[in-house]
Amino acid sequence: MVTQAASRLVGLGSALAVGLAVHTAVNLRQLRRPPRAARVLERVSVLIPARNEASSLPAMLRSVLASTGVDDLEVIVLDDGSTDETAMVASAFADPRLTVLVEADVPPPAGWLGKPWACMRLAERATGSALVFVDADVEVAPNGIAAAVQAMRAADLALVSPYPRQLADSPLERLVQPLVTWSWAATMPVGWAERSTRPSLSAANGQFLAVDATAYRAINGHASVGGEVLEDIALMRAIKRSGQHAATLDGSQIAQCRMYRGSRQVVDGYAKSLWDAFNGPVGSIGVNALLAAAYVVPALGMAFGRSRQTRGIGAIGYAAGVASRAMVARRTGEPVLPDTLAQPASITAFIGLNLISWWRHLRGTNRWKGRPVVGEPA
Repeated sequence: MVTQAASRLVGLGSALAVGLAVHTAVNLRQLRRPPRAARVLERVSVLIPARNEASSLPAMLRSVLASTGVDDLEVIVLDDGSTDETAMVASAFADPRLTVLVEADVPPPAGWLGKPWACMRLAERATGSALVFVDADVEVAPNGIAAAVQAMRAADLALVSPYPRQLADSPLERLVQPLVTWSWAATMPVGWAERSTRPSLSAANGQFLAVDATAYRAINGHASVGGEVLEDIALMRAIKRSGQHAATLDGSQIAQCRMYRGSRQVVDGYAKSLWDAFNGPVGSIGVNALLAAAYVVPALGMAFGRSRQTRGIGAIGYAAGVASRAMVARRTGEPVLPDTLAQPASITAFIGLNLISWWRHLRGTNRWKGRPVVGEPA
């Protein structure tokens, strides 16, 4: 009986993996890319929250200040209480388009997380009709800012989220970081999401967001998501709840980001947010169980199944998981081989990060850049 149940589980997991691989292929055909050549005539405000980003900021600012296709550009950096030389590094750029704001290292107001609070203060100083929020560890292509704004205007959208290419070096980075883009490319119906104002059909990445200034202020900007750990997704949902449309884009040709550097940053970065990613513990258990069923169980069946049939079905499921990852990696310019072959290990690592996140959340020890995460138990 145990063997039969295990074989059925392998079969169900493999069927799910095949279905998601087909969905990935359909999604990638519908996924928008920003235009290669772009020019915008409106004033564009590039807004950069920075806390202890002295090492990343020079490359980022060089890339933004080298932007083409934007006739009227302002760039505002907010040094949010850094304890390194972030402000000095930013101020070293002698460019009339650049403004550097320096704030004291004080906790955000009650109910706010640090990043939404920084973004809100940046937006208050912005004068552009298009606001582009960019993290300090992102580098944009010369046409990146113009392409994002033009993509938003051409499709009459209030917000676009062009996902940057995710760079990774250390083993844990290479296991986990490709899932940032693959997860929504495999599971969210991107065409439907762009046409719909359903908040649940939202995938956004705060590394790079372009939003219409009027639509942003109509929802009260980041004040509407001030206490959200995943403020990027929450902002897209708020835009959709207001009746406006938003879209997730393939931004791999116009921006790149190394989100974390080394295993410690990967663990701390994901631990701060994954507990809030799936609408509570029940959702988290459900999502992680489905991921394990689709991408771990077939691999185990392929390796350890007692019958040839179980091993064969497991091999089909494993191959489908690899194919789904490979399609996204090829599209976004991320490594295809051997990284995609490790899809079961990637999902296992992701499940482990979820467990760490929940453990730290329940103990009230989740912190990020020296600040506690809002919402921790007392």
